Amino acid sequence: MTTMTVRFWGVRGSHPVSGPEYLKYGGNTLCVEVEANGHTIILDAGTGIINLGKSLNARAKASGKPIDVTILFSHMHHDHTQGFPFFTPAYRGDTNMHIFGPGIFERDLEETLAKTMLPPVFPVSMAELPAQKMVSSIRETDVLLLSEERGEAMLRNRFHDNLSDIDENMIVIKSLRSYAHPDGVLVYRIEWQGMSVVYATDTEGYINGDQRLAQFAQGADVLIHDAQYTEDHYLGKAPGFGSTQGWGHSTATMACDVAKSAKVGTLVLFHHEPNYGDDVIEAIEQHAQSMFAGTLAAREGLELVLNKPQPEAVSSDDPSSAVTEPLSA
Repeated sequence: MTTMTVRFWGVRGSHPVSGPEYLKYGGNTLCVEVEANGHTIILDAGTGIINLGKSLNARAKASGKPIDVTILFSHMHHDHTQGFPFFTPAYRGDTNMHIFGPGIFERDLEETLAKTMLPPVFPVSMAELPAQKMVSSIRETDVLLLSEERGEAMLRNRFHDNLSDIDENMIVIKSLRSYAHPDGVLVYRIEWQGMSVVYATDTEGYINGDQRLAQFAQGADVLIHDAQYTEDHYLGKAPGFGSTQGWGHSTATMACDVAKSAKVGTLVLFHHEPNYGDDVIEAIEQHAQSMFAGTLAAREGLELVLNKPQPEAVSSDDPSSAVTEPLSA
């Protein structure tokens, strides 16, 4: 059966957390894996990528094949990069990494990413990592194509290049530049064999919903959308919290507005506030389900297996899950 699998390794925003109140949804920062047509696509490299790296090592040992990954950064804020120096496949000489993300303030992605590992911050520089690395900045006008051959990734410009020769078996990745977050963010849409996943973290809603994002996500099987704050927190009405308007993060209502406008199949609430325990996120999830029935709150170990017509949710401890080792909370 032709499937696309989405796995959640880190779902927390801002900074990692630990403790008994975070066991259900997890405390690692942002990292999502999409597996399709033999390719492993990694969305952001928060601390969740550390456990993903361990899993990829185990899969490589079992299959006897080298690790080949495509890493897509939405932006370069700390909670999206802090796990990258501890991604153990990067320390293997047989690993092949294609890394894409936005350039920041006229600096290319490689320079920005390398600075996260410069001494005295970290003892190993990016240049010293044994893995084979291809690092490229990506723009909103670019289309990233992943062919059936592992290790092949091609950037095309949708305005200047001929895209008529795209093979139906290629994975097509499009991006949308969102300005609803400091320094801007790339939203990604991953398409293959009629299935689609949209990754829209670190974005904030607008009056009548984010129509650019809704158009970009139109008809997607899965929309992963920032939903960091409760309504009261966002408005400055929650005890102990000031207003977070303009901080570049959404409420569940904003996420539901996009999901309804875009007519997506499943909405996954993402980038959970580190001050919220399991009980608060569960309440957010239940409230969102009253607005958009096909809503889930992201949790570490959640796995969505896409095939037409609807994705199927699988727990990480389900024997049928493709996750090769248990995820830590």
